[in-house]
Amino acid sequence: MIDLLFTGSAVWFTIPALVGTIVFALRLGLMLVGGGGAELGDVDISDAHGDPGKAFEVLSIQSATAFAMGFGWAGLASLKGFAWSMPTSLLLAAVGGAAMVWLLAVLLKGMYDLEASGNVAIGTALGHEGDVYLTVPARGEGRGQVRVVLDQRQRTYTATTEGEELPTGTRVRVTRVNEDNTLTVARAD
Repeated sequence: MIDLLFTGSAVWFTIPALVGTIVFALRLGLMLVGGGGAELGDVDISDAHGDPGKAFEVLSIQSATAFAMGFGWAGLASLKGFAWSMPTSLLLAAVGGAAMVWLLAVLLKGMYDLEASGNVAIGTALGHEGDVYLTVPARGEGRGQVRVVLDQRQRTYTATTEGEELPTGTRVRVTRVNEDNTLTVARAD
């Protein structure tokens, strides 16, 4: 096995393949567990927001190791596996390296796209009905709380009313969303 990897021209593919694979695996593993202390020769692989897309840029250690890994293994396969000539193996190795960089970019973008914030814009509450959770004082003299179901989830918001007091359990409709992220509600018909 050692003879297969380190004899003749194979060493030109074996060294990038092994170094690229080891460094790439270490960096990817550190990135997946949070990236804390994952500095290996350049800036930290995660930015202040933990954006995994920032860990893979065109000119980064991650992309260089992906290219070396793809270059080495594709070149070694063509040289030793298919017994192709060195120029043909170099060409296939370059294609393999570029393909590995592209594949990693697609996979990491896919991982990043899985992230969801879970935030609901308060403006979507306008017109929805809910019920009073904490009594809403009359004519804006104080604030209470209402529960409204948005996107199949119950949300609790601070609320005021322009009418009479709304006691706990009263059915209400959201009539306005205020600039201070509160709702104005009225008794539902």
